Amino acid sequence: MANALVSIQILPKTPDGGDVIPYVDRAIEVIAQSGVKHLVGPLETTMEGELDALLDVVKRMNEAMIEMGSPNVISQIKIYYNPESGASIDRLIEKYR
Repeated sequence: MANALVSIQILPKTPDGGDVIPYVDRAIEVIAQSGVKHLVGPLETTMEGELDALLDVVKRMNEAMIEMGSPNVISQIKIYYNPESGASIDRLIEKYR
């Protein structure tokens, strides 16, 4: 059972003020390649899993931005941690669907 939800909005600085979308696409690709359950939203992406694993994905996302040429990255992160009862994207949003 997952114990955490981590939502992230990644804001890489782009060389010469270029388009940020290819960087965001790459960040989402890092999440998808990790295999964790996730939900892409218009302003942030939420991941579901074990907190340590999710924080490792965040680290890899930031590293991927630097590899693409970004000189620095801001990551705005929200964490919901519930080790006893678990954490579920579906459970939190089911009443809105």
